[in-house]
Amino acid sequence: MIVLKLGGSVITDKDREETVDGERLADLAGAIADQEDLVVVHGAGSFGHRYAAKHGVSRTEGTHDAAVVREIHGSMERLNERVLAALGAEGVPAVPVDPFSLAYRMRDGKLSLPLDGIETALGEGFVPVTYGDVISQQEKGATIISGDELVVSLAEGLGADRVGLCSTVPGVLDDADEVISEITSYDEVADYLGESESTDVTGGMAAKVRALLALDAPASVFGPEGIEGFLAGEDAGTRID
Repeated sequence: MIVLKLGGSVITDKDREETVDGERLADLAGAIADQEDLVVVHGAGSFGHRYAAKHGVSRTEGTHDAAVVREIHGSMERLNERVLAALGAEGVPAVPVDPFSLAYRMRDGKLSLPLDGIETALGEGFVPVTYGDVISQQEKGATIISGDELVVSLAEGLGADRVGLCSTVPGVLDDADEVISEITSYDEVADYLGESESTDVTGGMAAKVRALLALDAPASVFGPEGIEGFLAGEDAGTRID
């Protein structure tokens, strides 16, 4: 079973408000078309990140303003509809999974993500599609759950065999902009990992690498051109294990 994330910067123009890259999204959907036993997670890109940043909502900073929650969540629902439509056009049996209705955080920030519904959907042949979102947190109102955090929780909870993150870059890059073929510890690449150039409230590549290193399943970070190879079981981009 594979957990695959489509990065927000891949499927949207992250510097233009609520703008989907329709051509690239269609290409990715086509690559996914014949894949079975798959869960898809997508990022927020120019949708949720912009609103979360505007209101100062992050993984650790919450809001009790219901209008803000609706604004962030509504933008992600709009993006999710576009992703579902693209997948559906390629015959993918994609169905939505709404994080706000499913997940929550405890006082200490620990995530609760029940997976029974997702497991049932997988068993019935569907491809669950979820996304970074805003979720309730005890004593903080609502905070952000990133797509990367969802990838980790889904991979662990569902016993994924492999994990893939499709990014705008062909892998994790070193200081010469060359793809690092394999990462086995954060320290060996810490100097190369900077902040995202676009608005991102979830930590950029550094957070991705940290999250993937915590998994038992091997993970890969690759660009859009690497998705077919990854789904076919080939090496793609950077392996994180």
